[in-house]
Amino acid sequence: MTQVDNYLGNGKSAPPNRSTVGPLDSSEFNANIPMVDFGSILVPDRPDIAKRVEFDDAGQIVALTLELNYSTLQLQAFAAPRNEGLWHEVRNQLKASVSAQGGDAQFTVGAFGPELLAHLPVLDNQGQKVATRTDRFIGLDGPRWFLKGIVRGAAVRDSLSAADLDDLFRSLVVVRGETPLPPGDMLPLAVPAGAIPAEFRSIL
Repeated sequence: MTQVDNYLGNGKSAPPNRSTVGPLDSSEFNANIPMVDFGSILVPDRPDIAKRVEFDDAGQIVALTLELNYSTLQLQAFAAPRNEGLWHEVRNQLKASVSAQGGDAQFTVGAFGPELLAHLPVLDNQGQKVATRTDRFIGLDGPRWFLKGIVRGAAVRDSLSAADLDDLFRSLVVVRGETPLPPGDMLPLAVPAGAIPAEFRSIL
């Protein structure tokens, strides 16, 4: 049995000390640290972190992206069952999606447990492959939520940059809220109160 196989199953996928080192649930967060409120995700208010919300063509916010030292971390939080996790299933779905796009992906193990390292073709306007992009998918099951991150840039290749992005992922706080939602529904993101929307806007 491999190290990755040890994580397979229907249980939650998270380090045993998640509730103390993060990512935290809003009920667990009591530190006196300034945070930027993006609705379902709170981000430390640090000047070295660039933050933007991603919009689809319909004007709906679909992701939050953080940039730190030539690396990006794209984030989405989802509703999840209280006693079961989503990451094992989502990881398999992502691997199948990568294959359908002509890429390849391998299950790996990182700081938060099982991950997915994907190599995806980059196509030009004529649909011809011009390059290959490497994405690192990380996921973590919390109390009634699931947090997914896509790491790109220096943190995919460089161990020190990867450690910085892992620390950033740990520093996040997820706000599940009390609204009943089916497992897998994305938790709503929002532009911070008082901010000019264009400051954080980016269209996927």
